[in-house]
Parts: sequence; C-alpha cells; structure tokens
Amino acid sequence: MVLRQMVIDAVLIEGRSVREVAVSFGRSKSWVHDLVIRYRLEGDAALEVKSRRPATSPARTSDTVENEIVRLRKDLEDIGADSGPQTIAWHLHRLHGASPSPSTIYRILARRGFVNPEPSKRPKSSFIRFEADQPNERWQADVTHWALADGADVEILNFIDDHSRLILVADVRAVTKGPHVLQTYDKACERWGVPASVLTDNGAVFNGTSRGGITAFEVKLGRQGVVYKHSRPYHPADSGQDRALPPDAQEVP
Repeated sequence: MVLRQMVIDAVLIEGRSVREVAVSFGRSKSWVHDLVIRYRLEGDAALEVKSRRPATSPARTSDTVENEIVRLRKDLEDIGADSGPQTIAWHLHRLHGASPSPSTIYRILARRGFVNPEPSKRPKSSFIRFEADQPNERWQADVTHWALADGADVEILNFIDDHSRLILVADVRAVTKGPHVLQTYDKACERWGVPASVLTDNGAVFNGTSRGGITAFEVKLGRQGVVYKHSRPYHPADSGQDRALPPDAQEVP
C-alpha cells in the first residue's frame, strides 16, 4: 500500500512521467499506468491490493452436494453401515448418475468435522534394523508354545541367528526350565561357536530380573563375554514383522 501511494504521488503530485516513475520503483510502465488510472477512478480504494482469487470456482462442489454427502454420512452411521467416502460415492452415483471422487468426499467430510485425524505413525527412521551384519553377531532365543495332534502341549525352545535367520537349534520339551535353556544354548555353541550377543524376552527361564536374581544362563554368558540383552516384561523381543530392535531392550553386562 505504501509503494502504491508513493507511485501515485510521484506521478500526480510531483508530475513525473510514467516511464521515469516505473524505472525508479522497478515496476513496468503498464503497472504504473494502470495504477494511476485506477486511482483516478476509485480513489484510495486503488491503493488496496486486489485478491487474485476468482470470483467463482466452477470445479468446487456445490453446497447442495456437500449437504447431501453429510446427510448420507449421518444416515449410514445411524443404521450401522459403512459410511466411508467410497460408499457415499456409490450411493450418490446410484441416485444421480454422478458423484464427486472419494478423495473429494473425504475432504468435505474432514472440513465439516466428520473425520477424526489419525495420529502420526512412527517414522521408519526411528527403527533400528534388526538384522545383524555378521553371522554370530546376535542370537535370539524364544520359547514357543505348541499343541500336538494328540492334544498334548509342548514348548519349543529356539535359538536363531539374526543375520541369516537360521534356526541354530530347536528343542521340544513338555516344560522348558532354566537348566534346559543352558543345555540348548551349549548345544548351539558346540556346532556354531559362541555368539557376540544374545537377545531374549524377559521370561524367567532366561533372566532373573523380575525376581531380583540371576540365572545360570546369564552367568554362562557373562563368563563367555557374551553381551546379553532383554526386553521389559510383556514386551517380546521380536514380533517377526517390524524386524526392528525393541527400543526398550536392556543390555546386561
């Protein structure tokens, strides 16, 4: 607004030419000329910057259609039916032979307050690759419960190499106890060597954290110089899907 006033004053009060004023203020001659004409016709209103937004938007969904989208949303929710954008688009097309796109319907519903924004997902950059770089860099141990064909329940103790996902050893027992973990671990070491680290959940057969003690398995790892890591209670070490090292993993010296 200040610039426009200065340009008007330079032309109409100081009597400078349009060309000279355009050069002085770094504007085109046509811009200065049009501004002077507008000022003579409109007065101070010419000093306000006009919006370039079009007076009408042919592509904008009409209020009538928006209201019908909202009505369909409410009606579908009331009867417990799916009320998503694609369903609403199908009903509009069935009723009128045409419909806005599902993405347009979604934006309308969001603008009218019918869509609750989802919380931001955890960025992939926050995950640490679970796959180890080298063989024997990290083993993972876990106990899986299984029902046999005769109905008997057993427990499968696995040690897996987190580099290749190779099952190093798998022992099946009716019940897995602390000494069994040590036996299975020794069996794996005899064939594959000693790992650099071991990761488990917080099961009592692996560590004595919950009881304020220490297991024979932990003692053995400590004597071998193997780094032992475990998660907090009820937080599994690996879901088998995300393949990311759990952020709550604790390292035991």
